[in-house]
Parts: sequence; C-alpha cells; structure tokens
Amino acid sequence: MGIWQSIKMALRSIQSNKLRSALTMLGMIIGVSSVIVLVSIAQGSAQNVTSRINQLGTNLLTINTFGTDLALTEDKINELSKLNGVKAISPVVSGRVNVKKDKTASQVSVTGTNAAYSDVRDTKVKQGRFITDLDIEYRQKIAVIGSETASTLFGAENPVGQYIQIEGTSFKVVGVLASKGSSMGQGGDNTIIVPLSTGQRLVKSTTINQVYLQGKSEDQMDVVMNEVKLALAGMYPNKSDSYSVTNQKDLMDTMSSVTNTMTMMLGGIAGISLLVGGIGIMNIMLVSVSERTKEIGIRKAIGAKRRDVLLQFLIEAVVLSGVGGLIGILAGVGLGKMLSSLFSLTVSFTSSVMIGSFLFSLVVGVIFGVFPANKASKLNPIQALRYE
Repeated sequence: MGIWQSIKMALRSIQSNKLRSALTMLGMIIGVSSVIVLVSIAQGSAQNVTSRINQLGTNLLTINTFGTDLALTEDKINELSKLNGVKAISPVVSGRVNVKKDKTASQVSVTGTNAAYSDVRDTKVKQGRFITDLDIEYRQKIAVIGSETASTLFGAENPVGQYIQIEGTSFKVVGVLASKGSSMGQGGDNTIIVPLSTGQRLVKSTTINQVYLQGKSEDQMDVVMNEVKLALAGMYPNKSDSYSVTNQKDLMDTMSSVTNTMTMMLGGIAGISLLVGGIGIMNIMLVSVSERTKEIGIRKAIGAKRRDVLLQFLIEAVVLSGVGGLIGILAGVGLGKMLSSLFSLTVSFTSSVMIGSFLFSLVVGVIFGVFPANKASKLNPIQALRYE
C-alpha cells in the first residue's frame, strides 16, 4: 500500500472521531502555545533590559572616586581623555534641588556636566538645544530639563526660552530632553542638566567624584578599561579601594546570562506540557488500536503487511501532533499579542521558536505514536478477527 493511501486512511480515521481527535490535539495545542508565549515573553524581557541598559549610554565606563582627597581634577580628567580608545569623557556633579515656576514647585535631581554628556549618555534633546562648552566657560545660568520636569512645571506650554527658579536663582530653559523612562532604577525624565561650573555652585561643591567615559568601539572596551585602571593606579597609588571602574558591557553580559537562564527555564517548563500532550496521544492511539483490532485483522488477512499497519497508525499520531502544533502556533501568537496589549509586556516572536516548537511537537508525536503503532502491526490476524 502506498504512502498516500496510508495518509488518506489515517485522515479518514481521525475525521470519524472528531471530538476524540480534538481533545487529543488539545494537549499539543496547549504545549506549543505555552512554549511560544513563555519564551517570547522571556526574549522580549531580555530585549527590554538590553534597551534600558543602552539608554544609560553606549560603550560606557563609569569612574567613581570616594572622598574629597581623591577628587578628579581637570588635569586628571584631561589625562584620562587622552587614553587610547577613548572617544569622549564627561565629568558630572549631582544633587537634589528645589525648582519653582510661578506657583508650581518641585524637587528634582540636578546634573552639572559638559557638552559631551549628550553623546556619552545617549541623551537626546526633543526641543531646543543641549549645553555647550561656552555655557560652561561663561558660567551661564541655563538649564536643559527632562520631559517629566517640563510637564510638571509648564504643562502643555513650550518651556524653551522661559525661566525657572532653581534654589532661588533664575535659570533660562534652553532645551527639553526626550523621554527615556526609568533605566535600571534611574529616573531619566525628572531631571535638570546645567553646565558643570553652574552645577558646582548649585550643589555647593567643586569636587568631582564621578566621570563617564565613552569608548570608540565596543570591541575595545576591555582594553580601554585596563588602561583607565592603570592610569588611576598611577594617579592614586596604593588606593585601589578608593575608586571603581564599571564597564557597562559587564552589566550587559550579566543581565544577558540571567535572561538566557530564565528563557531556558520557561521553555523547559512549557516543554513539559508538550510531553504531557504526547502521553495523551499515546493513550488515545492505544485505545484506537483496541477498538480497531478486527479492522487490523481483516486488513492483514487480505494482504496488508506489518509495515502498512505500522505506517497508518504512526501517520495518525503525527497528523494529530502536527495539526495540534500548527493550531498551537496560531494560539500562541494570538495569546502573546493579547498579553502584550493588556499588560504592556514586551513580547518578541521569533521564527526559530515557532519552528522549533512545531518540530518538537512532531517528534513527540512520532515517539509516543511508535509504541501503539508497533502494537497494532504485531497483531496476529486470526486472533484479531476473533477479538470481541
């Protein structure tokens, strides 16, 4: 008997027991859709975390010193900026200040820095401009405010060109930052950025204990980090515990490791439901063998070979798992999109996950269909015909 005839007979058998076939496929549908939804949510979370880290800046090193005696002076900052592989460097001073516009008052974080901060920390300006080196040189009382601060103080008005009171001193708003949201616990929208010289007056400190450094290439960041550590060791001999150098790439690698583990764990949990669905297929196929014992006996009596019977039941199992897998893919994509819209989740669908889960459902169908198919093919024709 040909392969196409075996497929037709298998499909006819499935159609004759629609409810039982549907319930059998339900296990595969749930299993495949669970794999797609859980893995897609995990991958979406990983992309979201990566995006949040990138919002802190690209190719970023953060240098912190502790104590006024280890302050990063202008000479030391210039020395660090001349290291090989360094693209830009941005010293910062920060604190909390009281801001007022007419009758609206708020307390926000203030950052005093230079013009390079915009590139180093990947800070985009939505309206107006960013601070310049001339603003620092002339100690200009200008401010670039975050989108949340702009909304709080000005509502729907355009803040650019207007004035705000920072700690009782009038500052002209020259720019509004594009929204960045909260990145790794750091709010980027409720903030004010001012020239470094002006910021030092606002926080009442000329001490610089933090510098952001941007490398020219991601591939060179480890080398740049080593050079920075060597430079700091020369600046502060025998005081390695009094400063730190943090590589954003290390943070990225750590978070990637965590999210990959989470993805594998969720995929494994969902995969268990596929195995359960496979067991359901095996049980139904065993019942089908028992119900169709006489049919098998008749077929073998009129010349059907063991291979034909084995192939028929194996095809039935594969069709059940395959159709269940296809429906599961559609259900998984639909459920994922629904969860994304309802709970504002980042869901990332990939063809590899869909194809992998479908192929896995086919493999499960073959594995759990072999035993009942083999049992059916071994039936003795005479005993099968006498079976009640």
